[in-house]
Amino acid sequence: MSRLAEKLADEIAAMTIEHIDKTGDEDIVQMLATTMGDSSQTLQEAFITSIRVQRAAIRAKKDLAARARKLAEAPPDAG
Repeated sequence: MSRLAEKLADEIAAMTIEHIDKTGDEDIVQMLATTMGDSSQTLQEAFITSIRVQRAAIRAKKDLAARARKLAEAPPDAG
């Protein structure tokens, strides 16, 4: 996969995730993927991968932050 396609896909995926967070419009992912696929299967695949990777990273960061808060709030071991 070309670096240009990955860079563009990452940028568009980040913008798309921001749009979804603001609007709840999940359909935008499929619409954009279809639009990209009409012209560039490489860009389409990079975009779909980037959406998945960025969403996974966002979930992991949230889980890590929640775990850190939970451990910070826990009383120290009595042992």
